[in-house]
Amino acid sequence: MNRREFLSTSMLIVAGLALQRPDRVWAMNEGRSLSFCHTHTGEKLDIAYGYPGGYDSHALARINYLLRDFRTGEEHPIDPKLLDILFDVRRNFGGRGTFAVISGYRSPKTNKQLCARSSGVAKHSLHMVGKAIDVRLIGVRTKKIQQCALGLKRGGVGFYAKSDFVHLDTGRVRHW
Repeated sequence: MNRREFLSTSMLIVAGLALQRPDRVWAMNEGRSLSFCHTHTGEKLDIAYGYPGGYDSHALARINYLLRDFRTGEEHPIDPKLLDILFDVRRNFGGRGTFAVISGYRSPKTNKQLCARSSGVAKHSLHMVGKAIDVRLIGVRTKKIQQCALGLKRGGVGFYAKSDFVHLDTGRVRHW
């Protein structure tokens, strides 16, 4: 194989990978960061949580604290794949912006109380295992966030127009 054939083949491989999963190519080669503002506690966090090939455990601990059940104070590990979904949504809208968090982790006690008050709360919610979040991306219409997340095809997407937020989770691909 001569130099020209090698370069041509290499470019085709790189282009094929990028077209196949541009979100994964980006995430593997770049650091990942997010910005949050919790709507109930007022706490803010701008943090780099991921690097090529892994996650920063200290950053994940800080995210777990921010996304704790604000009613009980209980913390639970947040699925890093959920953070990667948020990263890819944010990247789709320019890579900047702050997620306004409505709900992150929910303790079973909190979830049970919310179920008693609303038919819109799942009894076996993925919030209780750190695999779901309810958010807005400040400056972006929630309908656009929903459409972007649906396009990722990486978990559940719920759109709550009246309450103006989007539910994202790392469960099976579905929407409501």
